[in-house]
Amino acid sequence: MRKDYISWDQYFMGVAKLSALRSKDPSTQVGACIINSDRRIVGIGYNGLPRGCEDQDFPWGNQGEYTETKYPYVVHAEANAILNATQNLKGSSIFVTLFPCNECTKLIIQSGIQEIVYESNKYSDSKEHAAAIKMLKAAGVRYRQIEVGELSYVETT
Repeated sequence: MRKDYISWDQYFMGVAKLSALRSKDPSTQVGACIINSDRRIVGIGYNGLPRGCEDQDFPWGNQGEYTETKYPYVVHAEANAILNATQNLKGSSIFVTLFPCNECTKLIIQSGIQEIVYESNKYSDSKEHAAAIKMLKAAGVRYRQIEVGELSYVETT
C-alpha cells in the first residue's frame, strides 16, 4: 500500500485553497469547501462579487469611504459555498482557509453545518471573532484549526 498520500483534512483544505485562487481580491483570497458526512464535496466557494457584477466595475481596495472599498460588495467564500451547495447541509463540515467572520458564522449555523475546519485566524483579536465564537458555542458548532501549509503527505504505518 502506498504511504505518501494526503489526509482527508489536507485534501479538503486543498480544495478550499484551490478555490481561493479564483478570488480577484488583491489582499485576501479565501476559499471554502463543504463536505457531507460521507466525505463528499457538496459546495465550494471563494470571496468575490455577486453574479452579474463585473470585477472591473467595482473597487477592490480596503481603505477609504465605505462605498469605495470592497466591503459592501464582496460575497464571502463561506456564503458562496453555502449558496452553491448541492444538497441540504445539516450535519456537514466546512473547510475554510480563514476563520469565518460573524456574518458568515450566522449562515453556517443557520444552514446546519456542524463543524468548521480552518487554517488561518488572523482576526482572532477582533470583536467580530468574539461574536462568532459566542454564537458557535451557543449553537454547538465545533471548530478546529489545522495547519496544511504546502500539501505534503501523511505517512502511515
